[in-house]
Amino acid sequence: MTVQNPNSQHDSRQVDRRKLPVIDVHDFLHGAEGAKELAAQELRILAEDVGFGSVVGHGVSQQLIDDIERETKRFHDLRAEEKLRIEIDQHQRGYVRPKATLIKHSTYAENKKFDLNATLVMASEFEDDDPGVLAGKQFYAKNQWPEGLPGFKEKVLEYMSTMTALGKSMLPLFASALELDDGFFDPYFENNYTYLRMSHYPPKPVLEEDEYGLGAHADTGFMTFLPPAREEGLQLLDKDGNWFVPELEDGAIILNLGQFLERWSNGRFRATPHRVIPPRENDRYSMACFVNTNFEVVAECLPTCHDADNPPQYPAESYHEFYSWYMHQTYPHYQEFSDDDDSGNVRLN
Repeated sequence: MTVQNPNSQHDSRQVDRRKLPVIDVHDFLHGAEGAKELAAQELRILAEDVGFGSVVGHGVSQQLIDDIERETKRFHDLRAEEKLRIEIDQHQRGYVRPKATLIKHSTYAENKKFDLNATLVMASEFEDDDPGVLAGKQFYAKNQWPEGLPGFKEKVLEYMSTMTALGKSMLPLFASALELDDGFFDPYFENNYTYLRMSHYPPKPVLEEDEYGLGAHADTGFMTFLPPAREEGLQLLDKDGNWFVPELEDGAIILNLGQFLERWSNGRFRATPHRVIPPRENDRYSMACFVNTNFEVVAECLPTCHDADNPPQYPAESYHEFYSWYMHQTYPHYQEFSDDDDSGNVRLN
Protein backbone atom coordinates (compact mmCIF):
# COMPACT_ATOMS: atom_id res chain seq x y z
CA MET A 1 0.00 0.00 0.00
CA THR A 2 1.33 3.40 -0.93
CA VAL A 3 0.67 5.96 1.78
CA GLN A 4 0.64 9.59 0.71
CA ASN A 5 1.70 11.89 3.54
CA PRO A 6 -0.11 9.95 6.29
CA ASN A 7 1.38 12.19 8.99
CA SER A 8 0.76 15.54 7.34
CA GLN A 9 -0.72 17.76 10.04
CA HIS A 10 -1.52 20.91 8.17
CA ASP A 11 -4.45 19.18 6.48
CA SER A 12 -5.36 16.48 9.02
CA ARG A 13 -8.77 18.09 9.57
CA GLN A 14 -9.27 18.75 5.84
CA VAL A 15 -9.92 15.29 4.42
CA ASP A 16 -12.66 13.76 2.30
CA ARG A 17 -15.89 12.36 3.71
CA ARG A 18 -17.25 8.99 2.57
CA LYS A 19 -20.24 6.82 3.40
CA LEU A 20 -19.34 3.50 4.98
CA PRO A 21 -20.81 0.27 3.60
CA VAL A 22 -23.90 -0.89 5.46
CA ILE A 23 -24.70 -4.26 6.97
CA ASP A 24 -28.30 -4.69 8.12
CA VAL A 25 -28.55 -7.54 10.64
CA HIS A 26 -32.17 -7.04 11.73
CA ASP A 27 -33.73 -9.78 9.60
CA PHE A 28 -30.86 -12.16 10.31
CA LEU A 29 -31.16 -11.70 14.07
CA HIS A 30 -34.89 -12.38 13.79
CA GLY A 31 -34.44 -15.55 11.74
CA ALA A 32 -35.83 -14.36 8.41
CA GLU A 33 -35.34 -16.73 5.49
CA GLY A 34 -32.39 -15.79 3.28
CA ALA A 35 -31.29 -13.00 5.65
CA LYS A 36 -28.05 -14.71 6.65
CA GLU A 37 -26.80 -14.95 3.09
CA LEU A 38 -27.58 -11.29 2.37
CA ALA A 39 -26.01 -10.00 5.58
CA ALA A 40 -22.94 -12.22 5.08
CA GLN A 41 -22.50 -10.80 1.60
CA GLU A 42 -22.66 -7.27 3.01
CA LEU A 43 -20.11 -8.23 5.66
CA ARG A 44 -17.78 -9.75 3.07
CA ILE A 45 -17.86 -6.57 0.99
CA LEU A 46 -16.93 -4.30 3.89
CA ALA A 47 -14.36 -6.74 5.30
CA GLU A 48 -12.46 -7.13 2.05
CA ASP A 49 -12.48 -3.43 1.19
CA VAL A 50 -12.61 -0.63 3.74
CA GLY A 51 -12.68 -2.88 6.83
CA PHE A 52 -15.24 -0.60 8.53
CA GLY A 53 -19.01 -0.53 8.18
CA SER A 54 -22.32 0.75 9.54
CA VAL A 55 -24.24 -1.96 11.39
CA VAL A 56 -27.97 -1.23 11.50
CA GLY A 57 -30.79 -3.32 12.91
CA HIS A 58 -28.45 -4.37 15.73
CA GLY A 59 -31.00 -4.12 18.54
CA VAL A 60 -28.75 -2.18 20.94
CA SER A 61 -30.87 0.52 22.54
CA GLN A 62 -29.97 4.16 22.19
CA GLN A 63 -30.68 4.47 25.90
CA LEU A 64 -27.84 2.06 26.72
CA ILE A 65 -25.47 3.95 24.42
CA ASP A 66 -26.45 7.24 26.05
CA ASP A 67 -26.01 5.67 29.48
CA ILE A 68 -22.47 4.42 28.81
CA GLU A 69 -21.50 7.79 27.36
CA ARG A 70 -22.77 9.44 30.54
CA GLU A 71 -20.79 6.99 32.68
CA THR A 72 -17.68 7.69 30.61
CA LYS A 73 -18.08 11.40 31.24
CA ARG A 74 -18.74 10.81 34.95
CA PHE A 75 -15.46 8.97 35.29
CA HIS A 76 -13.36 11.49 33.39
CA ASP A 77 -14.92 14.33 35.39
CA LEU A 78 -13.36 12.91 38.57
CA ARG A 79 -10.36 14.69 40.06
CA ALA A 80 -7.01 13.51 38.73
CA GLU A 81 -5.97 11.98 42.04
CA GLU A 82 -9.16 9.88 42.13
CA LYS A 83 -8.55 8.53 38.64
CA LEU A 84 -4.91 7.80 39.38
CA ARG A 85 -5.92 5.56 42.27
CA ILE A 86 -6.78 3.00 39.60
CA GLU A 87 -3.96 3.80 37.19
CA ILE A 88 -3.44 1.18 34.47
CA ASP A 89 -1.90 -2.04 35.75
CA GLN A 90 0.07 -4.89 34.20
CA HIS A 91 -3.19 -6.55 33.14
CA GLN A 92 -4.22 -3.60 30.97
CA ARG A 93 -7.03 -2.55 33.28
CA GLY A 94 -7.53 0.89 34.75
CA TYR A 95 -6.89 4.52 33.92
CA VAL A 96 -4.51 5.50 31.13
CA ARG A 97 -3.48 9.12 31.59
CA PRO A 98 -2.94 11.44 28.60
CA LYS A 99 0.36 11.09 26.75
CA ALA A 100 0.90 7.50 27.93
CA THR A 101 0.48 5.61 24.66
CA LEU A 102 2.54 5.52 21.50
CA ILE A 103 2.24 2.97 18.68
CA LYS A 104 5.86 2.01 17.93
CA HIS A 105 5.31 -0.76 15.38
CA SER A 106 3.13 0.85 12.71
CA THR A 107 3.96 0.10 9.07
CA TYR A 108 1.75 2.89 7.73
CA ALA A 109 2.58 5.91 9.92
CA GLU A 110 5.48 7.11 12.03
CA ASN A 111 3.94 8.09 15.34
CA LYS A 112 6.35 10.48 17.03
CA LYS A 113 4.28 11.96 19.85
CA PHE A 114 2.29 10.39 22.65
CA ASP A 115 -1.50 10.32 22.27
CA LEU A 116 -3.56 13.10 23.87
CA ASN A 117 -6.55 11.03 24.95
CA ALA A 118 -7.22 9.68 28.42
CA THR A 119 -8.85 6.26 28.70
CA LEU A 120 -10.35 3.90 31.24
CA VAL A 121 -9.95 0.24 30.25
CA MET A 122 -12.30 -2.47 31.50
CA ALA A 123 -12.26 -6.11 30.42
CA SER A 124 -13.67 -9.58 30.99
CA GLU A 125 -13.04 -10.62 34.58
CA PHE A 126 -11.43 -13.94 35.50
CA GLU A 127 -12.08 -15.90 38.66
CA ASP A 128 -9.27 -16.75 41.09
CA ASP A 129 -9.33 -20.42 40.07
CA ASP A 130 -9.03 -19.73 36.34
CA PRO A 131 -6.00 -21.60 34.92
CA GLY A 132 -4.60 -18.37 33.49
CA VAL A 133 -4.81 -16.67 36.88
CA LEU A 134 -3.25 -19.66 38.65
CA ALA A 135 -0.40 -19.65 36.12
CA GLY A 136 0.27 -15.95 36.74
CA LYS A 137 -0.35 -15.03 33.11
CA GLN A 138 -0.68 -11.42 32.15
CA PHE A 139 -4.18 -10.04 31.38
CA TYR A 140 -5.95 -12.69 33.49
CA ALA A 141 -7.40 -10.55 36.26
CA LYS A 142 -10.33 -8.54 37.59
CA ASN A 143 -11.04 -4.89 36.88
CA GLN A 144 -10.09 -1.88 38.94
CA TRP A 145 -13.35 -0.07 39.68
CA PRO A 146 -13.50 3.64 40.57
CA GLU A 147 -14.99 4.68 43.88
CA GLY A 148 -17.77 7.19 44.36
CA LEU A 149 -19.67 6.44 41.15
CA PRO A 150 -22.88 4.60 42.12
CA GLY A 151 -24.23 2.46 39.29
CA PHE A 152 -21.05 2.78 37.23
CA LYS A 153 -19.94 -0.85 37.48
CA GLU A 154 -23.40 -2.20 36.71
CA LYS A 155 -23.80 -0.07 33.57
CA VAL A 156 -20.31 -0.91 32.28
CA LEU A 157 -20.95 -4.64 32.71
CA GLU A 158 -24.33 -4.33 31.00
CA TYR A 159 -22.80 -2.51 28.03
CA MET A 160 -19.96 -5.00 27.67
CA SER A 161 -22.36 -7.93 27.94
CA THR A 162 -24.67 -6.43 25.31
CA MET A 163 -21.86 -5.80 22.82
CA THR A 164 -20.39 -9.25 23.43
CA ALA A 165 -23.78 -10.84 22.76
CA LEU A 166 -24.10 -8.82 19.53
CA GLY A 167 -20.67 -9.95 18.40
CA LYS A 168 -21.32 -13.61 19.15
CA SER A 169 -24.70 -13.46 17.40
CA MET A 170 -22.90 -12.31 14.24
CA LEU A 171 -20.36 -15.15 14.19
CA PRO A 172 -22.37 -17.17 11.64
CA LEU A 173 -22.14 -14.16 9.31
CA PHE A 174 -18.36 -14.11 9.62
CA ALA A 175 -18.28 -17.85 8.98
CA SER A 176 -20.53 -17.61 5.94
CA ALA A 177 -18.59 -14.65 4.56
CA LEU A 178 -15.46 -16.83 4.71
CA GLU A 179 -17.18 -19.94 3.25
CA LEU A 180 -17.02 -21.78 6.57
CA ASP A 181 -19.64 -23.76 8.47
CA ASP A 182 -22.00 -21.57 10.51
CA GLY A 183 -20.64 -22.78 13.85
CA PHE A 184 -16.97 -22.64 12.94
CA PHE A 185 -16.04 -19.75 15.24
CA ASP A 186 -18.23 -20.74 18.21
CA PRO A 187 -15.59 -22.81 20.08
CA TYR A 188 -13.08 -19.98 19.79
CA PHE A 189 -15.45 -17.62 21.59
CA GLU A 190 -16.18 -19.78 24.62
CA ASN A 191 -15.00 -17.82 27.67
CA ASN A 192 -14.06 -15.05 25.25
CA TYR A 193 -12.12 -11.89 26.05
CA THR A 194 -13.93 -8.57 25.64
CA TYR A 195 -12.48 -5.22 26.61
CA LEU A 196 -13.83 -1.68 26.65
CA ARG A 197 -12.01 1.62 26.18
CA MET A 198 -13.90 4.56 27.69
CA SER A 199 -12.00 7.48 26.20
CA HIS A 200 -11.94 11.25 26.64
CA TYR A 201 -10.47 13.56 24.00
CA PRO A 202 -10.06 17.12 25.29
CA PRO A 203 -10.37 19.90 22.71
CA LYS A 204 -7.22 21.08 20.91
CA PRO A 205 -8.02 23.95 18.53
CA VAL A 206 -4.52 24.10 17.03
CA LEU A 207 -2.55 20.91 16.48
CA GLU A 208 1.20 20.69 16.65
CA GLU A 209 3.08 18.66 14.08
CA ASP A 210 2.47 14.90 14.47
CA GLU A 211 -0.09 15.44 17.22
CA TYR A 212 -3.15 13.20 17.55
CA GLY A 213 -5.85 12.32 19.99
CA LEU A 214 -5.05 8.72 19.07
CA GLY A 215 -2.29 7.93 16.61
CA ALA A 216 -2.68 5.78 13.52
CA HIS A 217 -3.18 2.13 14.43
CA ALA A 218 -5.24 -0.95 13.65
CA ASP A 219 -7.17 -2.79 16.36
CA THR A 220 -5.70 -5.97 17.78
CA GLY A 221 -8.47 -8.50 17.86
CA PHE A 222 -11.44 -9.94 15.97
CA MET A 223 -14.11 -7.23 15.86
CA THR A 224 -14.78 -3.82 17.39
CA PHE A 225 -18.12 -2.10 18.00
CA LEU A 226 -18.13 1.69 18.33
CA PRO A 227 -21.18 3.92 18.67
CA PRO A 228 -20.55 7.19 16.78
CA ALA A 229 -19.23 9.98 18.99
CA ARG A 230 -21.09 13.24 19.25
CA GLU A 231 -17.92 15.08 18.22
CA GLU A 232 -16.16 14.02 15.04
CA GLY A 233 -12.54 12.93 15.03
CA LEU A 234 -12.35 9.39 13.66
CA GLN A 235 -10.50 9.07 10.34
CA LEU A 236 -9.81 5.94 8.29
CA LEU A 237 -7.00 5.10 5.88
CA ASP A 238 -8.08 3.61 2.54
CA LYS A 239 -6.10 1.16 0.45
CA ASP A 240 -4.58 4.01 -1.59
CA GLY A 241 -3.19 5.73 1.50
CA ASN A 242 -5.79 8.49 1.79
CA TRP A 243 -7.41 9.50 5.06
CA PHE A 244 -11.15 10.16 5.17
CA VAL A 245 -13.95 10.86 7.64
CA PRO A 246 -16.54 8.04 7.73
CA GLU A 247 -20.23 8.88 7.44
CA LEU A 248 -22.80 6.54 9.00
CA GLU A 249 -26.41 5.56 8.63
CA ASP A 250 -28.79 6.88 11.28
CA GLY A 251 -28.82 4.61 14.31
CA ALA A 252 -25.76 2.69 13.16
CA ILE A 253 -22.95 1.27 15.25
CA ILE A 254 -19.53 1.18 13.63
CA LEU A 255 -18.07 -2.29 13.08
CA ASN A 256 -14.42 -2.72 12.23
CA LEU A 257 -12.09 -5.69 12.12
CA GLY A 258 -8.83 -6.32 13.97
CA GLN A 259 -5.39 -7.64 13.16
CA PHE A 260 -5.96 -11.04 14.71
CA LEU A 261 -8.78 -11.70 12.23
CA GLU A 262 -6.73 -10.19 9.42
CA ARG A 263 -3.87 -12.58 10.17
CA TRP A 264 -6.24 -15.52 10.70
CA SER A 265 -7.82 -14.86 7.29
CA ASN A 266 -4.39 -14.57 5.65
CA GLY A 267 -4.96 -10.90 4.89
CA ARG A 268 -8.31 -11.45 3.18
CA PHE A 269 -10.29 -9.48 5.80
CA ARG A 270 -8.77 -6.05 6.40
CA ALA A 271 -7.78 -4.48 9.72
CA THR A 272 -8.01 -0.86 8.65
CA PRO A 273 -5.64 1.76 10.08
CA HIS A 274 -7.45 4.61 11.76
CA ARG A 275 -6.71 7.61 13.96
CA VAL A 276 -8.54 10.24 15.99
CA ILE A 277 -8.08 13.98 15.53
CA PRO A 278 -8.82 15.99 18.71
CA PRO A 279 -11.98 18.13 18.64
CA ARG A 280 -11.62 21.88 18.20
CA GLU A 281 -13.98 23.10 20.93
CA ASN A 282 -15.93 20.42 22.80
CA ASP A 283 -14.89 17.35 24.75
CA ARG A 284 -15.20 14.10 22.81
CA TYR A 285 -16.14 10.78 24.41
CA SER A 286 -15.73 7.37 22.79
CA MET A 287 -16.75 3.87 23.96
CA ALA A 288 -15.07 1.24 21.80
CA CYS A 289 -15.86 -2.37 22.73
CA PHE A 290 -13.53 -5.08 21.42
CA VAL A 291 -15.06 -8.56 21.15
CA ASN A 292 -12.38 -11.22 20.74
CA THR A 293 -11.80 -14.95 20.93
CA ASN A 294 -10.67 -16.51 24.17
CA PHE A 295 -7.01 -16.07 24.95
CA GLU A 296 -5.72 -19.60 24.57
CA VAL A 297 -7.14 -21.26 21.48
CA VAL A 298 -4.60 -21.30 18.67
CA ALA A 299 -5.73 -19.83 15.36
CA GLU A 300 -4.24 -21.48 12.30
CA CYS A 301 -4.77 -19.95 8.88
CA LEU A 302 -8.41 -20.46 7.95
CA PRO A 303 -8.87 -23.37 5.51
CA THR A 304 -10.69 -21.20 2.97
CA CYS A 305 -8.00 -18.52 3.00
CA HIS A 306 -4.96 -20.37 1.67
CA ASP A 307 -3.98 -22.76 -1.07
CA ALA A 308 -0.87 -23.79 -3.00
CA ASP A 309 -0.69 -20.41 -4.71
CA ASN A 310 -1.50 -18.46 -1.55
CA PRO A 311 0.30 -20.06 1.41
CA PRO A 312 -0.22 -18.86 4.99
CA GLN A 313 1.54 -15.57 5.66
CA TYR A 314 1.44 -15.73 9.47
CA PRO A 315 2.31 -18.36 12.07
CA ALA A 316 -0.36 -20.12 14.08
CA GLU A 317 -0.77 -18.25 17.35
CA SER A 318 -3.14 -17.65 20.22
CA TYR A 319 -4.79 -14.30 20.81
CA HIS A 320 -2.87 -14.07 24.08
CA GLU A 321 0.43 -14.26 22.19
CA PHE A 322 -0.54 -11.61 19.68
CA TYR A 323 -2.25 -9.28 22.18
CA SER A 324 0.74 -9.50 24.54
CA TRP A 325 3.16 -8.57 21.79
CA TYR A 326 0.99 -5.66 20.66
CA MET A 327 0.51 -4.21 24.12
CA HIS A 328 4.19 -4.40 24.98
CA GLN A 329 4.97 -2.47 21.82
CA THR A 330 2.38 0.22 22.61
CA TYR A 331 2.37 0.92 26.34
CA PRO A 332 5.63 1.98 28.01
CA HIS A 333 4.38 1.03 31.48
CA TYR A 334 4.77 -2.69 30.76
CA GLN A 335 8.52 -2.31 31.09
CA GLU A 336 7.89 -1.81 34.81
CA PHE A 337 5.98 -5.06 35.22
CA SER A 338 7.63 -7.87 33.30
CA ASP A 339 10.83 -9.38 32.02
CA ASP A 340 10.25 -8.26 28.45
CA ASP A 341 11.68 -10.57 25.82
CA ASP A 342 9.86 -8.66 23.02
CA SER A 343 7.24 -11.38 22.77
CA GLY A 344 5.19 -9.95 25.61
CA ASN A 345 4.08 -13.47 26.52
CA VAL A 346 5.91 -13.46 29.83
CA ARG A 347 5.27 -14.31 33.45
CA LEU A 348 4.82 -11.27 35.68
CA ASN A 349 7.51 -10.23 38.12
